[in-house]
Amino acid sequence: MSDTQFDLIIIGSGPGGYVGAIRAAQLGLKTAVIEKDKTYGGTCLNVGCIPSKALLQSSENYVAALHDFEGHGIKLSKVELDLKTMMSRKDKVVKQNTEGIAFLFKKNKITPFTGFGKIVAAGKVEVKDAEGKTQVLTTKNIVIATGSVPVELPFLKFDEKRIVSNTGALVLSEVPKSMIVVGGGVIGLELGSVWQRLGSKVTVIEYANRLGGATDPDCMTVLKRGLEKEGMSFMISTKVTGSKVANDGVEVTYEALTDGKTGSLKADVVLVATGRKPFTAGVGLEEMGIQKDPQGRIIVDHHYQTNVPGIYAIGDCIPGPMLAHKAEEEGVALAEMLAGGAGHVNYNTVPGVIYTHPEIATVGLTEEQCKEKGIEVAVGKFPFMANGRARAIGFSEGFVKIVADKKTDRILGAHMVGPSVSELIHEVVVCMEFGGSSEDLARSFHAHPTLSEAVREAALGVEKRTRQM
Repeated sequence: MSDTQFDLIIIGSGPGGYVGAIRAAQLGLKTAVIEKDKTYGGTCLNVGCIPSKALLQSSENYVAALHDFEGHGIKLSKVELDLKTMMSRKDKVVKQNTEGIAFLFKKNKITPFTGFGKIVAAGKVEVKDAEGKTQVLTTKNIVIATGSVPVELPFLKFDEKRIVSNTGALVLSEVPKSMIVVGGGVIGLELGSVWQRLGSKVTVIEYANRLGGATDPDCMTVLKRGLEKEGMSFMISTKVTGSKVANDGVEVTYEALTDGKTGSLKADVVLVATGRKPFTAGVGLEEMGIQKDPQGRIIVDHHYQTNVPGIYAIGDCIPGPMLAHKAEEEGVALAEMLAGGAGHVNYNTVPGVIYTHPEIATVGLTEEQCKEKGIEVAVGKFPFMANGRARAIGFSEGFVKIVADKKTDRILGAHMVGPSVSELIHEVVVCMEFGGSSEDLARSFHAHPTLSEAVREAALGVEKRTRQM
């Protein structure tokens, strides 16, 4: 093959694109990746998962130094916020991750192209660089892994200074005195909590009658209580109707959906976090006749192939949860299928995490969803208040809940809120992947004292065997 001929071309270097490319290269496929931005990693590594977690950790450390260390016998004479250094650390974390992808591309002999990729014919992709120069690559297979972008409201246009998306919220040069967050989902709660901890007065306005969408309501009650304790305010069942930008901030008008009352609220910054939509503009979908659903997502079959043979799609631009790890697994599965193997993704075990304080982690069905499906369940629940390690750490809010089929005892879901649940959820994911029961989990060793014992105790609770302290 020449330098412009490949077995596989992937458009987009986010988690789905770069992980899929690595797996394809490992399986012997000559692979190329086209990325429109200067750095690899897509939204996740550059302006999403990674930088937000860096700031979440830094802001948690700041609050701990202000309020928690003294209880551990650590007295500080002065705690001072250095936002510039905090942001610099965040940028360094991002740089390390994006450069890591470049290293992996080189290690696995993946050919990267910087520019905008557009499908121009079957097996042909045009790459246009920043200077407008183009070249056409040929390939046996094309994968669209272009991810998603924030949803922009017509009356809250992003300027990334006063009205910001997740991108702008990650690069504010000073802590705003006040912030309005439009949308009470994962992004709004995570980034809102960062700025709340650093000193901003944050108000979350949510259109629905609950926060977190389909997240287990018991978990969300604990999180909402914790955020309110930190000073965050919530306006539920409220519709934002307009905005007015001035030099000193943004005035937002709203309407309560319960009684129709209207009002306005002013803040230095407004973070719009009302969801994300697939990014497929200019990729060549219309010209190639590739079908999309009413939400703008690319329609694929169980092999991730579009209606056009040889063109595939994965990640945020197809139906399913917009999660980096979901995109990664789809990229791996597709690479294995293209190499002649049998790729597989179990969508029943995709975990979801809200990295607030406390954290929420979930997998599988909630009690509500089981009821809607007519599944009779048994539920085990264990509070971190009764966990020795949680007490030693000094953070015992929350609980672990296991939802199991009442007839078969097979675990259908798990829902956790509390310390380090973003890590604890995965033992339930693995158990579910193997079709495990609550008894399987309950009879497995868990070292003492550990936070993971709360998972075991919740599993024991399915059969009313919880050992409360």
